[in-house]
Amino acid sequence: MKKKIIARAIVVSALLMLNSCAANTDKDNTEVIADDKKTSGSVFAMDTYMTVTAYGDNGKKGIEAAQKEITRLEKLWSVTDENSEIYAIDHSGGAEVPISTETEELLDFAIDMHSRTNGALDITLYPVLRAWGFTTGEYRVPDDDEISSLLECKGVDRIKAGDGKASVPENTEIDLGAIAKGSAGDAAAKALKEQGVTSALLDLGGNIQTVGDSKPDGTKWKVGIRDPFGEGSIGTLTIGECAVITSGGYERFFEMDGLIYKHILDPETGRPAESGLASVTIIGNEGRMCDALSTSLYVMGLDDACGYWRENHDFDMILVNDKGVVYVTEGISESFSPNVDDVTVVER
Repeated sequence: MKKKIIARAIVVSALLMLNSCAANTDKDNTEVIADDKKTSGSVFAMDTYMTVTAYGDNGKKGIEAAQKEITRLEKLWSVTDENSEIYAIDHSGGAEVPISTETEELLDFAIDMHSRTNGALDITLYPVLRAWGFTTGEYRVPDDDEISSLLECKGVDRIKAGDGKASVPENTEIDLGAIAKGSAGDAAAKALKEQGVTSALLDLGGNIQTVGDSKPDGTKWKVGIRDPFGEGSIGTLTIGECAVITSGGYERFFEMDGLIYKHILDPETGRPAESGLASVTIIGNEGRMCDALSTSLYVMGLDDACGYWRENHDFDMILVNDKGVVYVTEGISESFSPNVDDVTVVER
């Protein structure tokens, strides 16, 4: 059996010119780079490298606070850490376990988004993802009977959360991977602001979030949207304070017997989504919302994603289909500078 494994990092990167700086390493193994204009810090969390760049005098305190929030939330939401709240829920045998306010709020959000997206976002797919090897790196193609059996155990309606406690039935497992980084970005941005930072950029493994409508010199933030078919970008987006989050099948996939299997699964089939989209970028005010929608709209496909956008006015998006055609919603069409010729503006 011929098998080829490929994994790539998430797609969005900030286009920033860094000045020459001096570096030191914090006690938590986080590299901090500072000069008289900005401070940058990086940390490995949630299975990716994250970088925060803050401008102004309060940058170091802000970055330390942001890093503390990110690592704290990772300890709550990790699906593999035996000390996390999610791990406790998944391995409780159906018993209720105590959870924090943050976890309860995120579970409520995930349940609400499952309803709003007609099931396209489902945080109970973890056993199916594991069967494909997308959580372990031991890639395989499960047969129809195995997938059907595992799908019987999924269901957001199985999650019971409230009054500081949560549970799922035995054999049902929760994974917050589709929304955790976006939520951590929101918390980190809040921590930066609480320390007096008014201008900052967070790159959480490709999830981009900004604090402030511009850099201190008054220039807007510029974010490159990566080409899902190559190493370049399809264009540059000029933004103020917001989140820019992308999902695409190219982020993690494997090839077996000449077929490519991508890591974003359709909750209905338990198989890689075949939606006709190569990537989905969501632009909005809330990181967790952008994170959730980038995955669920990818599963929906072009027509349903555009329909969802027309019904909900709290975000914009950039879609790339399997043929390389780019679709940009009208709210950001003037802010997007494409590097490709085939661009369609989606109107209300």
